[in-house]
Amino acid sequence: MLLKILLVIVLSVSGVLCQWEWGVTYTPERICALKGSSVDMRCTYSYPPYCTVQKTFWFIHWNEPQGPEDLSQDSEYTHRVEYLGNQNSDCTFRINQLKESDSAIYRFRFLTDSQHGKYFGQPGVSLTVTGLQVKVTENEAQSVTLTCSSTCTLSGSSTFTWYKNGEVVPYEYKYSLNVASTDDTDLYSCATGGVTSPAVNVKYPPKSVSVSVSPSGEIVEGSSVTLTCSSDTNTPVQKYTWLKKTGSVFSRRGSERSYIIKNITLQDAGEYYCVVENAIRAERSPPKHLDVQCEYISASQLQTHRAESQYLLSIFRKLCNRKTLSKAVTLASEGRIL
Repeated sequence: MLLKILLVIVLSVSGVLCQWEWGVTYTPERICALKGSSVDMRCTYSYPPYCTVQKTFWFIHWNEPQGPEDLSQDSEYTHRVEYLGNQNSDCTFRINQLKESDSAIYRFRFLTDSQHGKYFGQPGVSLTVTGLQVKVTENEAQSVTLTCSSTCTLSGSSTFTWYKNGEVVPYEYKYSLNVASTDDTDLYSCATGGVTSPAVNVKYPPKSVSVSVSPSGEIVEGSSVTLTCSSDTNTPVQKYTWLKKTGSVFSRRGSERSYIIKNITLQDAGEYYCVVENAIRAERSPPKHLDVQCEYISASQLQTHRAESQYLLSIFRKLCNRKTLSKAVTLASEGRIL
C-alpha cells in the first residue's frame, strides 16, 4: 500500500515538474545575411529533466488549426535547411543558398512525451537577407567614393574585396573605396562572404563648366561672336542649353555646344550661361559677361579723340544709344564736350 502511494506521488511530482523550466534562447535575435550565402541560427533550449524530447523543428508559419509548419517539410526549404542541434539542449539551425524571400522571423519548437510538454521560444530570430550593391558618392574634389552597400548591417565583421574590370584592387579591404579618376568603360564591383555585387560603371556629372568667347577682345556692334561651352566629364553630354540673363529673368538662346551671334547689337550685351547635361545631371557655368561697344565709338576711339574721362565715356554711350554717334564724335574732335 505504501509503495502505491509513493508511486502516485512520484508520478504526480514528475507531471508537475515537466511543466516547469521551459525555455529557448536565441543568439543573436537579429541576423543580416547575404543573398546566396548560408546562415546559422544558434539557439539553446531547456526543459524539465523528467521529460523526454521526441521531436524538434523550426517554423515561420503557424497555420490554424494544424499548428506550426515544419520548415524541413516545406518545398521552398526542404533541400536548403539543416538541423544542427540535438535532442538535449542545442537547437542550431542552418539555411543554405539564402534568398531575399527568406527574410522572416524563425522560431524553434520542441515536443516531449508529456501531455502538455510542447513549447516554442519567443521572440525568435529575425532574419534579413540582402544583396550587395555599389553606391557612388561624389566628392567636392575630382573624385568619387564607392561604397559596398547592403540594406542592413551585415552580422559579424566583414572583409571586402574590390574589383576594377574584374581585377582585384590591391590593398583595399574596407567597405568603401576612393576613386580619383576613371574612364567611362571602367567597371567596379565589391565582394564579401563569397558574394559579389553587380558591376557598376562610375559616371561623373559635368564638372568645370565654362564659357569662352571668340574672337577675344573688344566686341563692336555688327560683328559676329561665338560662345563655346567646355566641361570635364567621362560621360557623353546629352544636351547643351544657352541662357541669357536680363535682370532676374533667364531666356533660352541656343542648344548646341557653340552659340553664334551674328551682327551683334547693344541689346545682345549681358550675362550668358551654358548648361551641360549628361546621364547623371545638369551643371551650369559661371556667368560670362558680353560688353558690346558702339559701332562708331569704342575704347580705342576714345583715345583717338582724347576723350579720356569716365564722364565723356558715359555721354558717348548715351549718344550711341540715341543713334547720334557722328555728332558725338564731331563734338569730341572739336573739343566742344567738356
